[in-house]
Amino acid sequence: MINKKILIPVILLSLLFILIGTVPAEAGGSVQKSAGTTIYFFWGDGCPHCADEEIFLKEIKKEYPQIIVQDYEVWYNADNQEILKKVAAIMDFEPKGVPVTIIGNEVWIGFLDQYKAEMRAAIGNCIANSCVSPIEKEIPGVETAVSVPSNSDQVITVPFFGDIDLGQQSLAISTLIIGFVDGFNPCSLWVISVLLALTLTSGSRTKVITVGLTYLIVTTFVYSLFILGVFTLFSYIGYLKWIQVIVALVAIGFGVINMKDYFWYKEGVSFTISDKHKPKLYKNMRDSVVTPRSLIGLISSTAVMAAGVSLIEFSCTAGFPVIWSNIMIANNVGGLYFALLLGLYMLIYLLDEIGVVAAASVTMKAARVEEKHGRVLKLFSGTIMLALGVVMLIEPAIMNNLSSSLGVFVIALAVAAIIYIVHQKTLPRMGIYIGSGFKEIKKKKRH
Repeated sequence: MINKKILIPVILLSLLFILIGTVPAEAGGSVQKSAGTTIYFFWGDGCPHCADEEIFLKEIKKEYPQIIVQDYEVWYNADNQEILKKVAAIMDFEPKGVPVTIIGNEVWIGFLDQYKAEMRAAIGNCIANSCVSPIEKEIPGVETAVSVPSNSDQVITVPFFGDIDLGQQSLAISTLIIGFVDGFNPCSLWVISVLLALTLTSGSRTKVITVGLTYLIVTTFVYSLFILGVFTLFSYIGYLKWIQVIVALVAIGFGVINMKDYFWYKEGVSFTISDKHKPKLYKNMRDSVVTPRSLIGLISSTAVMAAGVSLIEFSCTAGFPVIWSNIMIANNVGGLYFALLLGLYMLIYLLDEIGVVAAASVTMKAARVEEKHGRVLKLFSGTIMLALGVVMLIEPAIMNNLSSSLGVFVIALAVAAIIYIVHQKTLPRMGIYIGSGFKEIKKKKRH
């Protein structure tokens, strides 16, 4: 249902988002040159903020050669992790994320634009007063354990875009894939399909386009607020190990339940729109789009209905926003980069629904989302959610590397495909039928 004319601009726009999100701001300000000082830099391989600060520190180093930068990669190097723990104990802070920067007696966790001026001021103070960090007193003679890699083997040149460092794009790639899978939600697809089917009875293409666009805009706004709320909550609490464990367990739970729905749809615990809500939803949708109204009235009634439906849909789709928000917090993403990634998430999330609205507007026919489609979507989304939950529980650093994060998604999709083939093709040939989807076949066999 996705037209190539829509897909190509989306891919180009996505690349633009990725590039903007990783372009560092220019360093400014100046300090008086005098004696040297040491900067302690703890970073993670694949962390975008660490990459930005690395560029900043290199600029400072060129300007002031007397500065010494001692750096430690802590996501993959166990020895450096121990050093960071000792440093945190000495400096009395909790290392909630990376990068961690220490200049004299001052500590910065993360890397924001305003930190540049603060770090320059601290450098100036240390150069002028020859300050000594408590680290040097308590951990003398510490050498740089791992130098910052250039990742030159992961840099590609794209026409019109220039050099792109693939090693720094794991967050954007993860956003693309999670948003895409989240978008294929049986709940939202069912609602938009029914809503357009009811609107098509009017025979008005203008009405179909108006209702479709209004629904997309309102649900995008509500869903964005929901994701922003989850992200804000995690930011307020702070990135702590126990939160990561809880989120991982929630993701695993959502994944298992969605996979269960593939075999036993809506039986037991299920994250789908309950049948008891459907008659009321039908009535609300019919009242919103079938009853004769002015254009403003049609937009208003559709917007109110869309907002209400979005609240009901949260139970269907909350798993992926929780996982994504936790990944953003773990990587210290904030400000403009977070806004761009959230915009990218929502753009990819809406692709399927945009396709449905476009198809209905052009053909004046409604697409139907049947139970069999919902089952397959549940299988693939559940498998990916389960894989992400397990990775976050065992080794979340996997998602900070492009190749390993892509590997997680590829393996999850492969497992889902194997389950589908075995369940739908292999086992039935052996006379084995598992799940409620084969009820009619089982009845025939009994008779």
